[in-house]
Amino acid sequence: MRITHMPRTLAATAVASMLVASACSSSAPTPPAGGAAGHQRPASCSGATPLIGAMLPNTVNPYYVAMQSSIQAQAPTDGFKISVAIAEDDSAKQLAQAQSFIQQGVCAAYLNGVDSAPAAAVVKLFNNAGIPVFTVNVIVSQTDMDKQGAHIVQYIGADQASGGAVMAQEALKELGATATINYGIVGDPEQIPTELRDGGWVKAMGANPNAKQIAKVNSKVDPAVSLRVTTDMLQGNPSINVLWADTGPGTVGALQAIKALGKDRSVTLFGFCAASVEMTGPYKACAAQEPAKYGAMVIDNIKIYVKDGKDVPAQILVPVKLDVGGFPPAGDLG
Repeated sequence: MRITHMPRTLAATAVASMLVASACSSSAPTPPAGGAAGHQRPASCSGATPLIGAMLPNTVNPYYVAMQSSIQAQAPTDGFKISVAIAEDDSAKQLAQAQSFIQQGVCAAYLNGVDSAPAAAVVKLFNNAGIPVFTVNVIVSQTDMDKQGAHIVQYIGADQASGGAVMAQEALKELGATATINYGIVGDPEQIPTELRDGGWVKAMGANPNAKQIAKVNSKVDPAVSLRVTTDMLQGNPSINVLWADTGPGTVGALQAIKALGKDRSVTLFGFCAASVEMTGPYKACAAQEPAKYGAMVIDNIKIYVKDGKDVPAQILVPVKLDVGGFPPAGDLG
């Protein structure tokens, strides 16, 4: 194996009712994203072991299993207690979990939103309660935060656009800089990170005048959905000879579709890494994120902010890894 290093929907009524209730408790002006007006440090942070309220979309995706284990280990090391809420891919449930954490008096919020746009309402709830918000992985929609007057302290995640670009560059290296490439994208247009990955892929593919996008489907970051929609895409577009899958679960389903249709020799797959899935046959290479690393970094930065009283960078983008051939190393996930 060669490894190189390089830089879902919310019920409108639920959002409205919770935001109205929370807005009534605070009329303070809200600063823009990336920095609060003054240093937010709730009184609940003054105890010996303040509580962090952590929110994850699910624990079906190995990505979030690794992240949960990491933050539960890192929190006591940094002098915190931590409570983890799993939203089961339900944005309305995640909003209710935020309200519960506010009632519990958490010191800080660790947010991996279910979806980019609905997560803005979660941020706003914490803002109104004076609780600093640290986000990871899923980028909260800046447009939606601006509409609601919401702001975060920090975002930590992979350099998503570069992840897509490096995979396209690897594809061109593997297939030829001027090869005829008709590619399909197995994506998720509801997520900002996946759209950034796709943008990086498409831009880098533009270096080849003989490369063009044929179709794009929504895997919903679910292997079963990815299998179904990729199968439909390949059957409906027989000219496709390359697939780009922008998540690990998307990669799993895309690979299954290729094999089920007997296209092992005619379709090549590049994607974000899937745990324990070997890169062999049509599956050539993957871009890897390190969720355990990101989770620990967020907890460390919460400590710097609320315990040490220091400001932290508004954004930290971590370079992704490129894995080629064989099994991805432990901890390398998409």
